[in-house]
Amino acid sequence: MKFGCKSKIPCNFMAATVHVIAKISWKPFCGNFEQVRLGVIFLRIFVHDKQPTTVSIIGRVKGYGRIFFKLRGILDKEWVFIDGSYIRAHQHASGARRGEDRAIGRSRGGATTKIHLAVDAHGHPIDFEITGGEVHDSQVASDLIELVGEADYLIADKGYDSEHIREVARNHRMTPIIPRKSNSRKPNVDFDDYLYRLRHLIENAFARLKHFRGIATRFEKLARNYKSMLFLACLFIWCKAK
Repeated sequence: MKFGCKSKIPCNFMAATVHVIAKISWKPFCGNFEQVRLGVIFLRIFVHDKQPTTVSIIGRVKGYGRIFFKLRGILDKEWVFIDGSYIRAHQHASGARRGEDRAIGRSRGGATTKIHLAVDAHGHPIDFEITGGEVHDSQVASDLIELVGEADYLIADKGYDSEHIREVARNHRMTPIIPRKSNSRKPNVDFDDYLYRLRHLIENAFARLKHFRGIATRFEKLARNYKSMLFLACLFIWCKAK
């Protein structure tokens, strides 16, 4: 069986067996695109005098998010801000296969995803986690702190008011700047009102992310695909900052 290509660029085709009975279709890819197995497509990037880099288009690793972590700039971890923001999932985001991680949950706003983000002292993304919209911010705080590593100050809102979160932050050599809830009677010696007012930096980071239509409204069915789009958007923010 011969495959045709409408492009004038020479194509390197891979041999494939078409299983008609199982109704499994296989499409060849041109140029630097390579399908290693059904549904897993990789893009090979060749840069002069550098080792070829393999990027998974759909977000599967070979080195998940590797490009973002290599290309982002120097982090200023004097202040680290963490927070969460809801993302409305489009109706096309439904219909994923069972057993796949979707990170879509039911909340008051319907089908939503929540982005749990950490930014540095300049408001640039450090790392993030995504969960369903029903997951509270405090449940992901420990994971975010682990992703950040060490910092001087950890600034968060009242949603993170927990002694466990404060203890995890101190174990990572961070001073927690988290206000007490209105009904709390415990003292808050470490609270710094000036640093807390700088929380607009992480709100600005969410605003920049939501300038991307694919981030503000989730269309991807699987969590890994949406996470890939987030890594790409965070990388664009870093590129503008340089």
